[in-house]
Amino acid sequence: MTDQQTVITILGSAGGVAKSLLSILNKSAVDQHDPIHQIIRDSEIHLIDIKHQTEDYFLQFPHLKNKIVTHQIDLKDTKQLMKHLKNSNTSIVIDVSWADTVEMLQCCNQLGIKYVNSALENTYIDDHEEQFAGFPLIERIYHFEKHKGNFTNTTSIVCSGMNPGVVQWMALEMMNQYPDEKPVGCYIVEHDTSFFKDPHQAKKNVIYTTWSPECYLDEAILCYPMFMKTHTPLFLYNDVYEVEFKVTLGDKEFYGCLMPHEEVYTLGKLFNMESGFLYKVNNHTTQLIRSHLDNVDVLWDFEMKVLDPSDAALTGEDLVGVLMVYEDKERYMYNVFKNETIFNQYQTNATYFQVACGIYASLCVLLLDHIPKGTYYVDELLVKTTNRYGEFLKYYMPEFVTGENNKTDGLLLNRMREFQDNE
Repeated sequence: MTDQQTVITILGSAGGVAKSLLSILNKSAVDQHDPIHQIIRDSEIHLIDIKHQTEDYFLQFPHLKNKIVTHQIDLKDTKQLMKHLKNSNTSIVIDVSWADTVEMLQCCNQLGIKYVNSALENTYIDDHEEQFAGFPLIERIYHFEKHKGNFTNTTSIVCSGMNPGVVQWMALEMMNQYPDEKPVGCYIVEHDTSFFKDPHQAKKNVIYTTWSPECYLDEAILCYPMFMKTHTPLFLYNDVYEVEFKVTLGDKEFYGCLMPHEEVYTLGKLFNMESGFLYKVNNHTTQLIRSHLDNVDVLWDFEMKVLDPSDAALTGEDLVGVLMVYEDKERYMYNVFKNETIFNQYQTNATYFQVACGIYASLCVLLLDHIPKGTYYVDELLVKTTNRYGEFLKYYMPEFVTGENNKTDGLLLNRMREFQDNE
């Protein structure tokens, strides 16, 4: 692919993940040591979104300005999308939109175009949420799994952000280091302390998150808590924010809520160990949700805002990693980025940048490694193919903390408590 111009089409290009990825590619275009420098330097990048971006927006990416072509397309119109993909001679699609994943992959599969995305989307489930109350994530997965085996004319990596995505690499890194020791549990853990540097800027009844508030609420109030055990998804009939679970990472300790996530399912299907995602966000949003547990539906009427450091200075950090549980101990691995550091370098928040690093790693794999056709989750990619995912990932995410707890808090039900309003 390096012998000819690579044409990249980014779907959902007006969002925060796309902005973070473009910030990375802007550096790739001039960094001769970047693994895909030559490809990006000579590439053409098409940005597709139903929203229109002003010219000022693209001034943030000066090294890409002569490569970018913008389009306003409703991705529900797959005929128009197919026309664009053909006319532009697109080589690879990066999907960070809310468009239906199966429909986008069907377009790429038909044309033999490579594809990477950050999460699973299904527009029917989104439009008929009352039919899937409590279970939208697992229904998205089941719908995708029905079609996954049909995508044999494309090479695609799905669910490749931070989590899902990078965390599966961390889990496999930890397991591969100790091949003779089998974990009984693998918990994806995230502690996001990002918030306004001046807390007085926070408004009382506003939901603040570091990524899409709508997608966050989907996990936080529309779903039952889910985990995997003996390759099977299991659910607690509680509100997500009604219970919480202890996480210890050396000298760091927090209580996170159990939320359904794609990587919980994929790791739990591949390996016979209990898996779950334990997530703690800023105290403001946590308390706002918990104060409305008697009627969480009212939260949809509240104002929602992404914590964007371009609008107001942020402090705090996002820590994302894995906690591997054994019979008598625990091992952990995590990445943590501070908002102030990331904004100074990439003009985005820590969470979006972590997601962009995962997409970048998979983009490099699709561009540089020889991967057999088919559709892979990141953990499948790592187990079934020869690739340099970890090498590519570490170019923009070089630092990981690893360690061991000399005792364990046990499996999920042993570390569960009803929330305590003492934060």
